Amino acid sequence: METTQKEQIKLQPFTKWTGGKRQLIPTIKELMPVKYNRYFEPFIGGGALFFELCPENAYINDFNEELINSYKVIKENPLELITLLEEHKNNNSKEYYLDIRAADRDGRLERMSNVERSARILYMLRVNFNGLYRVNSKNQFNVPYGKYKNPKIVNPDLINSISNYLNNNNIHILNGDFEKALEDVGEGDFVYFDPPYIPISATSAFTSYTSEGFTYEDQVRLRDTFKMLDERGAYLMLSNSSSPLVEELYSGFNIHFVEANRMNGAKLSSRGTISEIIVTNYKK
Repeated sequence: METTQKEQIKLQPFTKWTGGKRQLIPTIKELMPVKYNRYFEPFIGGGALFFELCPENAYINDFNEELINSYKVIKENPLELITLLEEHKNNNSKEYYLDIRAADRDGRLERMSNVERSARILYMLRVNFNGLYRVNSKNQFNVPYGKYKNPKIVNPDLINSISNYLNNNNIHILNGDFEKALEDVGEGDFVYFDPPYIPISATSAFTSYTSEGFTYEDQVRLRDTFKMLDERGAYLMLSNSSSPLVEELYSGFNIHFVEANRMNGAKLSSRGTISEIIVTNYKK
């Protein structure tokens, strides 16, 4: 069954997530194919485009286990999640946040249920500094408490609406490497790639960086995957930074330059208008 671009229900991301695409959605939709079969997004993050489109048949994936656990919990246990988020909301303070954050340091996290883990991370992302997800070398969450007067910690209507959507459509929720999530892609399917970005200053001479655990070698592997899926006849779209290295990696494909207003970033200099690239393997 083909999915056309239409809004079925008005959904939006249930959490803040670095690199969110809400500002770019009009541009992305403009550049999308009008018709496609299944929808694939191997770096789902907050899912801004996914929730905008509400495809009936989709495969979504992320390497971040805590994030994907939350998608699954919203699908399977929305009411329990809402109850726990209400508890966090009622207890919210800097001291409470630091205690909840410490659960990955004192053994509590390992004893938590999937719903408790989801409520913990969604609460922290609502009240911490700039909604950042960041861990140290020991995989311990280390973002400080934010200074919000009235943070929106729980949105029951949104959680229930997303749960209904995930249960009433053919949505596969995966947690792993992007390549594995794309094994099933075929002709006429649409894939949107939103990987960790290459540093904007990076050139082919500077390839030793790691962004969110994503190395230059991973970027090359991603480009090779893009080429392979192009040969299969899938519609492909990829977002990345406007860096010389991205242009070099995707030379031969269609490159569109766009401006994006990026809201979450730890440094003030990393917020504001950024030039980005959207790569497609089809003309629009």
